[in-house]
Amino acid sequence: MLSDNLLKALNEQMNYEFYSSQTYLSMASYCAAESFDGFANFFEVQAEEEKFHAMKIYKFINTLGKRAVVTGMKDPVADFESIRDAFEKGYAHEKEVTRRIYSLSDIALNEREHATMHFLKWFIDEQVEEEALFDNIVHKLKLIEKDSNAFLMMDAEFAKRSFTPPTE
Repeated sequence: MLSDNLLKALNEQMNYEFYSSQTYLSMASYCAAESFDGFANFFEVQAEEEKFHAMKIYKFINTLGKRAVVTGMKDPVADFESIRDAFEKGYAHEKEVTRRIYSLSDIALNEREHATMHFLKWFIDEQVEEEALFDNIVHKLKLIEKDSNAFLMMDAEFAKRSFTPPTE
């Protein structure tokens, strides 16, 4: 049974996942304005993933007979110095998501709310992948910073990225 404290924390995380989606759409818009459609596509796909994460929490809360409460959110960052800056900010954002998921997991663990602990394991595993993805991209962007051909190849590669929700 979800305590009021755990329900509040789940709702906060759900809303943060919606905010994450908006954050990545903002990054996509920056990339598109700079005529890097592949990088824009990368962030658009990322935005879809974050929305999926938010809805996963939304459905979990409602499945337990509680109410998911969607709230307003602050404006995401809209200005970036470069594509690399957008990815570095994305990486920092993913680290914050991980910190928040860990905090939420700690609450579930302390309250011995096993269903929520089991549910959150998926998010913990997902965050390992998300952080590794962004770390890898930032590393590559640092390596190719002065090679415009490699940069354009990376842009073309990201144009092929798509999001397929995992099967439950």
